[in-house]
Amino acid sequence: MDTRTLGGSSLTVSALGLGCMGMSEFYGPTDETQSLSTLERALELGVTHFDTADMYGSGHNETLLGRFLAGKRDRVVVATKFGIVRQPGVYDRSIDSSPAYLRQACEESLKRLGVEVIDLYYAHRLNPDVPVEDTVGAMADLARAGKIRALGLCEVSAATLRRAHAIHPIAAVQSEYSLWTRDMEADVLPTCRDLGVSLVAYAPLGRGLLTATISDQKQLADNDFRRLSPRFQDGNLDANLRLVDAVTALAEAKGCKPGQVALAWLLAQGPDILPIPGTKRIPYLEENVGAASVVLSPEEVAALSAAIPPGAASGDRYPAAGMRGLNA
Repeated sequence: MDTRTLGGSSLTVSALGLGCMGMSEFYGPTDETQSLSTLERALELGVTHFDTADMYGSGHNETLLGRFLAGKRDRVVVATKFGIVRQPGVYDRSIDSSPAYLRQACEESLKRLGVEVIDLYYAHRLNPDVPVEDTVGAMADLARAGKIRALGLCEVSAATLRRAHAIHPIAAVQSEYSLWTRDMEADVLPTCRDLGVSLVAYAPLGRGLLTATISDQKQLADNDFRRLSPRFQDGNLDANLRLVDAVTALAEAKGCKPGQVALAWLLAQGPDILPIPGTKRIPYLEENVGAASVVLSPEEVAALSAAIPPGAASGDRYPAAGMRGLNA
């Protein structure tokens, strides 16, 4: 698989990464044996960028990834996050981006992952009561101490990114980005490019919608987060499903899967875009990795962009609790 540089850092990652969140919660039943096999297969296929967070499964996801990392640390770029505080099995959360909390969170993540240094450490969300300069300053201290290699921020505004970058270089901003969610194209992505910061795109398949495999909320497990998502509610879901028609039509014409077209569109946005589609099953992983071989012409990219323009999606991205901290 092709590789891409992570911002202005010395880190090089696969063009497509792997989001590991669903291996612990949010998307229905989990299976550790299945997840570990998927992680192994990802590395075999050339995936080197693995993304987790301390709040995924309340530490379970980092521990799971740590089991996978044993004996192969030098072949993997590990990204994790701090800042969202929640109780096990509960969606509601608070945000703590204070220097004291992040120092504690970093030590706990290092222990769960079983590593001496975190390659890319993100502030998962920012609390508006804590100046970003304080948060990034403390993250920079961790970098100088050899605890982390590169700094990242999630779901921040362009203005906050500039303030943070003035304190210490930011290697990556992680935001939801797909044909279905293009908010960051207005100012965050241009600011990333101005500063030389990579954009790590999570939920690049529109939480599964862009794979054209979801047609009814009843298909989702009772504990699937999407049952709470406004975009998957009655009315909104019907409208959003109609947006997928253009993706499906192009996939049929090219002889590939709709999800592969959606990922190929993102990869075509530039070498600074790093999608991290999440899955816990090998067949879906292999399908996603296959997107790296799907080539879209400039005309095809433009047609998709016009068919699903910014703001086309119906409904908020998250329930009310999840909307806190976005565009911080």
